[in-house]
Amino acid sequence: MELTEHLFRHEWGRMVGAVTRIFGVHNLALAEDVVQEAFCRATEVWPYRGVPENPSAWLMATAKNCALDVLRRERTARTFAPELGRLLESEWTLAPVIEEAFGLNAIKDDLLRMMFSCCHPHLAQEAQVALMLHILCGFSVDEIASALVSSRAAIEKRITRGKKTLSKSKKLFDVTAPAELSSRLPAVDTALYLLFNEGYHGSNAEFAVRIELCQEAMRLTAILLEHPLCATPRTNALAALMCLNAARLPARIDASGNLSSLFDQDRSRWNQQLIGEGMSFLELSAKGSEVSEYHLEAAIASVHATARAMEDTDWAKVVSLYDSLMMMRPSSIVALNRAIAIAQRDGPGRGIEEIQAITDADRLTSYPFYWAALGEFELRCKRCEPAQDHFRSALMLARNEAERHFFTQRLHASQIAIRS
Repeated sequence: MELTEHLFRHEWGRMVGAVTRIFGVHNLALAEDVVQEAFCRATEVWPYRGVPENPSAWLMATAKNCALDVLRRERTARTFAPELGRLLESEWTLAPVIEEAFGLNAIKDDLLRMMFSCCHPHLAQEAQVALMLHILCGFSVDEIASALVSSRAAIEKRITRGKKTLSKSKKLFDVTAPAELSSRLPAVDTALYLLFNEGYHGSNAEFAVRIELCQEAMRLTAILLEHPLCATPRTNALAALMCLNAARLPARIDASGNLSSLFDQDRSRWNQQLIGEGMSFLELSAKGSEVSEYHLEAAIASVHATARAMEDTDWAKVVSLYDSLMMMRPSSIVALNRAIAIAQRDGPGRGIEEIQAITDADRLTSYPFYWAALGEFELRCKRCEPAQDHFRSALMLARNEAERHFFTQRLHASQIAIRS
């Protein structure tokens, strides 16, 4: 019997965090081995005895017993968590310490500490995200390479270097230190933002959308917000952005597995509960003077999420928000999205002008939706031959089958327009 991906994803990080606090970050590999052993025992036992009534509790108990075995066997041969010190040396204190470490509150605290540990300031953002996927979400090296569109060798190097950096601290990050936590929180937010975006925008060669990545980012953000020092306006805005965008996921891929653009989505399939949660987080994010890029992106997402139909969208407001975003965090992608909004407000001709005016447009030429946007606007201007050329360029750059099908459809539409 195979363990469900849901169970594996949700329990892996919690278990690794608990064992790592006991063993010390310098023994992270050993902690991962212990957790892996617990899952291996489940695959051996459950097919014959059946899945226990509480599989999460079973896995935790097994990991706890495995950790005890390791401590008893190796406590004279290696050092473990310095903060626990002599408590691990005596049988009188060993078992109670382990029992406490596997309590529900302690496990949640350890997962948060591990999250901040993965976002060490000496690590590049790519390494932080890779570590979070590997340590907190249980992703294999191959899965991370696929999700982040990188080679297996590159991901292995990032994870190895990341773990080496973490091991120098020996213990998990202290989330009770306000100054240190505040200095590292932006990096944690950024890593979660990148993790969600990788799932939502799908640069993967096999899947246009990776819902499990979006779910993991949202799960970790929810844990982050439970800590009073982490529930900042910026992090609430990030949660709002995730909820509002995730609400549209059911309509992004149709029943045949094909991409559906925002303009064509069946809005009745949007998740209204998530929209409500997103709007609540957005309201919480307004408590304070801070305005971040997440506030602006979430505000844009809220305009789309609350419009009953495409024609009801307040495009003037969307353009204004993109103007502010360009001032705060200018990028070619933001400029492209702004141009698309301007086209909706002022017509396709203006959209083309805005795209052509992007200063670093050369950075977009390998992005298929850059060409698709140009093709769409040329088609709306009834210039079908240029539209075809742009859709062909988009098709050549398509990263997965869903994108290829989507661009093929748009190319076909431009060919029909020529004949009509």
